[in-house]
Amino acid sequence: MKIVLVTGGARAGKSRWAEEEALRAAGQSVTYVATAEPRDEEMTRRIAAHRAERPDGWTTVEAPIDVPGATFSAATPAVLLDCVTVWVSNLMLLEGEQETTDSAGSADGVEARVREAVDGLLDAARNRDGLLLIVTNEVGLGLVPDNPLGRLYRDLLGWVNARIAREAREVMLMVAGIPLRVR
Repeated sequence: MKIVLVTGGARAGKSRWAEEEALRAAGQSVTYVATAEPRDEEMTRRIAAHRAERPDGWTTVEAPIDVPGATFSAATPAVLLDCVTVWVSNLMLLEGEQETTDSAGSADGVEARVREAVDGLLDAARNRDGLLLIVTNEVGLGLVPDNPLGRLYRDLLGWVNARIAREAREVMLMVAGIPLRVR
């Protein structure tokens, strides 16, 4: 499977660019793997806006956790995963977990869960033909978070993005709505 990683800052046009690429590559034969959950009113509005922008004929699979399974089982030649940023957050904050780090600041279990999930996604991609567009945010360019959870998230997402980029045939960086080919 050809992997295209689309990264950049918030509201930089990543999803729109990835949707246009999926439409160009596969027309109506696209599976959209959505990771966001409507946990509050604002996120519910964001999800609704994303849904409204998608072509009607696309298949949408809600997969806040099992992204590898949704990717592997997609019956279309193109899969658009939107987005890794939310997926990693979901993996870190699985229901029922009170803490992601212990009193010594260790996050071994969370890191292992995220690494295993990313390896599963890449394995799913290797075992499929077609196109996989992966949308993610570049969060490591800003301020250092002021708390351990924020720093763990930033560090894990940086690792995840780098891991996926190593496997990707193309990497696009969106800056102010302009796509820049990194590879």
